[in-house]
Amino acid sequence: MKKSLLMAAVASMLTGAHVQAAESGLGSAKPGSYKIESYHTQVGFSISHFGFTNYSGLFSGATGSLQLDPAKLGTSKLDISIPVDSVTTTVSKLTDELKGDKWFDTAKFPKAAFVSTQVVPTADGATVTGNLTLHGVTKPVVLHVRFIGAGVNPIDKAYTVGFEATGTIKRSDFGVTTYLPALGDEVQLNIAGAFEQQA
Repeated sequence: MKKSLLMAAVASMLTGAHVQAAESGLGSAKPGSYKIESYHTQVGFSISHFGFTNYSGLFSGATGSLQLDPAKLGTSKLDISIPVDSVTTTVSKLTDELKGDKWFDTAKFPKAAFVSTQVVPTADGATVTGNLTLHGVTKPVVLHVRFIGAGVNPIDKAYTVGFEATGTIKRSDFGVTTYLPALGDEVQLNIAGAFEQQA
């Protein structure tokens, strides 16, 4: 099904059909209730690997909702759940290790969640404060959110808004302490979030 939708979109573009570009100003986004578009939402993370490199991984399969009002951005709300078992890296052995009880312990803590508590508008998006629950621990986290675009997705025809968010957490705050301090404690987050408006 996904392949046929992709092929249809490509064929449409090749035959010269008009594809509307996403609007780039947050004020152009429609207010309302949105749900996460899981296929194009990713939570990236990186930590220092013995001080030599910043090693990265990825979570996928997020679900959740966004209440958005661009005219009153401070009233917006975000509620996200992420299956921790979705973690992946470029090394299968490491991916399996991260799922084990020395790291995320996905059998015991299968979900991570973020629920916003405050949204403060900025020039290109918002500063979003919320509670992150990971590894059975809940701590406040601040995300710096930048609006990417809004418009009708040319493939599934859903009205979509997209954001990029960055932030930093300490894994020790959430009880994930394996190989500290040799491996970095600070975790850099880089999140791509897509949301589809609900009727």
